[in-house]
Amino acid sequence: LGMAAPAALQRSVVSPAGRHTASLIFLHGSGDTGQGARAWIKQILNQDMAFQHIKVIYPTAPARPYTPMKGAFSTVWFDRYKICNDCPEHIESIDSMCQGLTDLINDEIKNGIAKSRILIGGFSMGGGMAMHLAYRFHQDLAGVFALSSFLNKESAVYQALKRNEGVLPELFQCHGTADELVLYSWGEETNKMLKSLGVSTSLHTFPNLNHELSRTEIEKLKTWIVRKLPVEAAKSN
Repeated sequence: LGMAAPAALQRSVVSPAGRHTASLIFLHGSGDTGQGARAWIKQILNQDMAFQHIKVIYPTAPARPYTPMKGAFSTVWFDRYKICNDCPEHIESIDSMCQGLTDLINDEIKNGIAKSRILIGGFSMGGGMAMHLAYRFHQDLAGVFALSSFLNKESAVYQALKRNEGVLPELFQCHGTADELVLYSWGEETNKMLKSLGVSTSLHTFPNLNHELSRTEIEKLKTWIVRKLPVEAAKSN
């Protein structure tokens, strides 16, 4: 008697304007929802982050007890012992969520989207989750983005990459220098570690930006998304 299959994650979806040939999964920060992240980006851009050929999926994390909030229920991708970069990771909760998100990736593959045409990333905890998912379990994804995110010093991601031989998805990282929740230095250290382990990375620094998203940042992200997931030329026989 195995565990019951986890319920499919709720999701808010922005459909492509034209033919769907690529997918983007955006993971919200702790305590938010897929709808919340989508609405936040929409408010910053004055419109949805939408593309001609890319479906944008904003899943919602299931509510679970969250230790930094004294065990209160929160929509978080995983638990943390505390919000710091030099404590152990709560690996059980990270790994169980990797399974739920793998189901989401597989749904896109069933819809005919190649794995090399799927991007994953997110804000804050969502970016951390995306790095675990891609660099430990799905190294054939198109790329990863992490906005105001970090990995713990002894992260399982680093351990996995130390044993890795293959080509890894590119990482697009953004971080504000005024971030008081996830320190800029944590993001910078994550970037350096991943780079040293063979990941092709970029780190975009936003002076005076706190733990938030900015319009310039989302515009930069959109440019990178289209570079990683270009419009496919119509196939001619």
